[in-house]
Amino acid sequence: MASMSNIHLLQQSKSLSLYKQLATNSVASIANRRRAHLDFSPLSRKIESTKPVVFSSTPLKFVGLSEILKHHKSWITKAAAADSEGREIEIENGSAKTGKSFAERFPALVTGFFFFTWYFLNVIFNILNKKVYNYFPYPYCDFLTVLGQKSFLFCSFVSAVHLLVGVSYCLVSWAIGLPKRAPVDKEILGILTPVAFCHALGHVMSNVSFAAVAVSFTHTIKALEPFFNAGASQFVLGHQIPLSLWLSLAPVVIGVSMASMTELSFNWTGFSSAMISNIAFTYRSIYSKKAMTGMDSTNVYAYTSIIALLFCLPPAIFIEGPSLMQYGFNEAIAKVGLHKFLSDLFWIGMFYHLYNQVATNTLERVAPLTHAVGNVLKRVFVIGFSIVVFGNKISTQTGIGTGIAIAGVAIYSLIKANMEEEKRKAAKAPAS
Repeated sequence: MASMSNIHLLQQSKSLSLYKQLATNSVASIANRRRAHLDFSPLSRKIESTKPVVFSSTPLKFVGLSEILKHHKSWITKAAAADSEGREIEIENGSAKTGKSFAERFPALVTGFFFFTWYFLNVIFNILNKKVYNYFPYPYCDFLTVLGQKSFLFCSFVSAVHLLVGVSYCLVSWAIGLPKRAPVDKEILGILTPVAFCHALGHVMSNVSFAAVAVSFTHTIKALEPFFNAGASQFVLGHQIPLSLWLSLAPVVIGVSMASMTELSFNWTGFSSAMISNIAFTYRSIYSKKAMTGMDSTNVYAYTSIIALLFCLPPAIFIEGPSLMQYGFNEAIAKVGLHKFLSDLFWIGMFYHLYNQVATNTLERVAPLTHAVGNVLKRVFVIGFSIVVFGNKISTQTGIGTGIAIAGVAIYSLIKANMEEEKRKAAKAPAS
């Protein structure tokens, strides 16, 4: 009986072991099938790391993204700056390199070009202006017969044309935004009006002299302008002029006197009108110093030209108008034709405006000393070219006197420019 019981327990134990083995195999088979299914699943496989997790205090840095943004921002900024200044943009290895402009690479060449353009425009203006007066003697000039000679009392029609063309040029430039028009109010207009009046008077009187005598003689007389400037500075503005500056003006006065005594084309109308022009431009300089409005020179010159035109138009219409309508236009058209007459009037006005504007631009590029020397050389060029083009005969004494006057102007300009340079250095010294 006991043996039967033992056999029964042994069988149950074997059955239980077999059941456990089958159960284990079944569970393993199911796990393998699930793992195989997960291996082909589109979801990412979960990877468990046996290493401990460590939290660092160092902030996360996305190096690639930040560097790319910084790099792109740098060359985009450089490219935009170069494009706004009209410079070339070179892209190399994903970066922008802004090449220097032509003016930055060759400053001496550009400055020389400005001087050449200034001289060229001034010479062309003087030559063409004189040619127009040879067949159309109405610089605002009403002819009266005095002692059997034609005397010029006023001068504005051609002068008004000069200013009209220049004003039209300024209006077109403002319209396209080159340069941008500066705002103006009653106060600024009040300041600029005396400047414009002196500018108009000086320009008109210069044209009277150009029409009455040789161009070379007019420029010789106008070499006295520094003498009037010095006198106005000391006696009107109260500035003390050094003795050296006064002495440098002595050759100018002597040279002009020598040239005037033997000038073949001399007449008192041409001489006196040139002298009045010197006085007018001197007072223009005085009022210009008081008219410091903070406006750029291009806009100041534009507004001055507009106001000066308003001063010139009434005399041109009411004084010369009847003579122009009855004789002047018909005679000029009969001599050269309508097309040439109108084109000559247009181009002398354009050259007049452009040479004044380029002279201002040249002054902004160079030191006062360089500009002063350049202004003296400009008179030499104008006098020389006018003698060659018009074939004006000058006496030996006139030639020597003209040379002495020009040399005196050069000495005066050098001394004056050095004085201005010393003042500027002295003003900067305390600040530094």
